[in-house]
Amino acid sequence: MWNSRTKTDLIIEVWEKLDCESVGAAEIEAIELVVSEKYGFSAVESPMIIARLLADEGAELRHAEIMELDVVRRLESPYDAMFRNILKFSDFRQTLASIRQLENLRRKFVADDDREGLRLMREIALKGKNRALMIARNERVAPAKRAEKQEIAEWFTIWLQNPEVFENWITLRQKSPDFRERFERAEN
Repeated sequence: MWNSRTKTDLIIEVWEKLDCESVGAAEIEAIELVVSEKYGFSAVESPMIIARLLADEGAELRHAEIMELDVVRRLESPYDAMFRNILKFSDFRQTLASIRQLENLRRKFVADDDREGLRLMREIALKGKNRALMIARNERVAPAKRAEKQEIAEWFTIWLQNPEVFENWITLRQKSPDFRERFERAEN
């Protein structure tokens, strides 16, 4: 029924089929339904993102309705509280606490067979790894801090690849001569 090859094109195609003068909550919900059916629930963008895309295409928006729908959507997510402020990696201690919190959530999601929770948890961990790598590669950052962020990115990598062995690995890593030489000297 739908000819679009991308999610963005599908959103525009659905809006055009609705043939409406303005876009509000009902139209956004109709678009969300089609996107969810075609690409899955996790592919559905927030009402504000959909509205912005449609406004760029010339749609007239009923702003109050869209804002209200967006607030409702944000309050509906059961994951928001779980992931709020979980990602902290300014130093090794904070990073380890964050990874342990993510591991606790991972175990809960596995036990509950919660695939969406697992997907979001992995997305958060990848974000931590990528942010650490971005800092590690930034030539304007002090060399000691860059080395620390490179190490932190490695921690996220190990945990993402094999979370079951992470605790044993991190204990050994922190006791290793390489780690102690590189990072305990830097702290003193």
